[in-house]
Amino acid sequence: MTKTKVTAPYGTWPSPITAGMIADTTISLSSVLVDGGDIYWLEGRPSEGGRVVLVRWTDAGPVDVLPQGYSARTRVHEYGGGAAIVSDGAVFFVNFEDQRIYRLDNGGKPEAITADSGDRHADMVHDEVRQRILCVRERHTGDGVINELIAVDLASGASKILVGGHDFVSNPRVSPDGTTLSWVSWELPDMPWDSAAIWVAPIGPDGDVGAARKLAGGDGVSVFQPMWAPDGTLVFAADPDGWWNLHRWDGNGVSVIEAMAAEFGLPQWVFGMRTFDVRASGAVVAAYTRDGAWRLACIDDDGLRDIDVPCTDIAAPQWVDDKLVFIGSSADAASAILVLDPASGAIETLWTSLTVDLDPAGLSVPDSIAFETTDGDTAYGFYYPPCSATTAPPTDERPPLIVRGHGGPTGATSPSFSLAIQFWTSRGFAVLDVNYRGSTGFGRAYREALYGRWGEADVDDMVRGAEHLVSSGLADPSRLAIRGGSAGGYTALAALAFRDTFSGGASLYGIGDLMTLARDTHKFESRYLDLLIGPLPETEQLYRDRSPIEHVDALNCPVIFLQGEDDKVVPPNQAEAMVDALDQKGIPVAYVLFEGEGHGFRKSENVCRALESELGFYGRIFGFAPADDLPNLDIRNLNG
Repeated sequence: MTKTKVTAPYGTWPSPITAGMIADTTISLSSVLVDGGDIYWLEGRPSEGGRVVLVRWTDAGPVDVLPQGYSARTRVHEYGGGAAIVSDGAVFFVNFEDQRIYRLDNGGKPEAITADSGDRHADMVHDEVRQRILCVRERHTGDGVINELIAVDLASGASKILVGGHDFVSNPRVSPDGTTLSWVSWELPDMPWDSAAIWVAPIGPDGDVGAARKLAGGDGVSVFQPMWAPDGTLVFAADPDGWWNLHRWDGNGVSVIEAMAAEFGLPQWVFGMRTFDVRASGAVVAAYTRDGAWRLACIDDDGLRDIDVPCTDIAAPQWVDDKLVFIGSSADAASAILVLDPASGAIETLWTSLTVDLDPAGLSVPDSIAFETTDGDTAYGFYYPPCSATTAPPTDERPPLIVRGHGGPTGATSPSFSLAIQFWTSRGFAVLDVNYRGSTGFGRAYREALYGRWGEADVDDMVRGAEHLVSSGLADPSRLAIRGGSAGGYTALAALAFRDTFSGGASLYGIGDLMTLARDTHKFESRYLDLLIGPLPETEQLYRDRSPIEHVDALNCPVIFLQGEDDKVVPPNQAEAMVDALDQKGIPVAYVLFEGEGHGFRKSENVCRALESELGFYGRIFGFAPADDLPNLDIRNLNG
């Protein structure tokens, strides 16, 4: 029997998806780790203040490995990653509070194995032959920041430098026979997805590293995730032809494993990223993306064949005996730890990032769209229509639209289930999630289409996406909002300053002043703007021309700023300068500062407050009353 829906204006619909639900019942899943037949993973828990916990799967279900008071999270490059490994039952992890490496044996207590020096560590590997940990160390000195590969002796805790002299290093890996070290390096102004090289060097009897040999990458070629196969060959992704395809070094030369217009790699924003694994037989299991959707495949002597799994997003696939474990999600299923039996096709869900049941009738199903943008190019996105199991709109009303810009700007959005998007669609908003030029997953040419044009090409794509939906009758042209975080926050602010399409926006730890960002940001991104905008000081005027803070006179619509007080990537002075400028001009503006948060919000109460503040902001500027009981929000210069 069909249930009659209540009619109510868009934006006012009651929703079972609350901000508290998102904050308290959603966890992040990352860094699947396999140790023999054991499966571990990292969980980020907003309900525990953003603590990251290592979890082990057992016959009785998931068991926390890290005791209370410890969080596996590193601050190398500020973005971190690669904060834990497991080797023969021993756990090694970087504790967030002091950035020291700890060892945890079964049933024991974590014991620090590095000094309390303030140094940061990441991307560990266990050198079993010499009983030491190899890792990236980041030292902050009075003269700057030094990144190097070191070895930490497990008995004494003494550290020695193995590889230095590069601006950045990552992926230290030891060959199966223990004789050779491989690693990745890159130099400023490049980011690792622009140009990065793989090196190998012999490990001497004293554990030092001998003369290094470059195998691949560099000079405009990027490499990703080198890993030693059981047979002693080195497998990695590289993009000499414009796509991250898999390659193999056999000791004599490098050959491509499978050449295709698809991406088997990712921009290395964090350590520990992986898209493939190699089993003893030589078969490779790999996740790859094409046209915005991820696939799982096996590559062996018979070539590449896709593995049929009900997922549109796939991460960290690895062999566990004769099965595969990976993180997967789809349009109607949140990310989960999945185990696949390739022989039968059966999939077991070990753990999921979402612990609530929702009525499928109230969930919005995304539609993949492509639309023409400037310069005759095509941009991509996913359109989510408003959807409710209980409420319908008036027949003569079009919905307000939120256009979302991802971060990076090399990030990418996928059609996988997002409770954060359903939060909006279930209340009567339409959402457009845009893969603007600069996004990953469409090849190097699409990614580099943003170089020199940040603040223009991405803005054009967001604007054209909104106009496409308006012309299709799917959005109210008078209620168009744009939002984004970090680099996506800059795109949102630039769109509000340099275009007249949107009538409101939200910047989450976004960038308003490019000159200030170039001066204040951390080492990892210290020269990124050379590529996105241009080198300084030669192009200083271009930085000012593209900075929203320099063009507040052209910004004539309300904006809300949500900012972490401890953000070292985009410091609070970025948001505060924009807020003050808009306030002085008399434009409605709201500012919410979150104590104890860095770049992104991890604590439950802050995730909740950010969502509710944004919802209340849209309600007041667009003239509707959300059904939620929302906290007070101070919007300066807004009457009523």
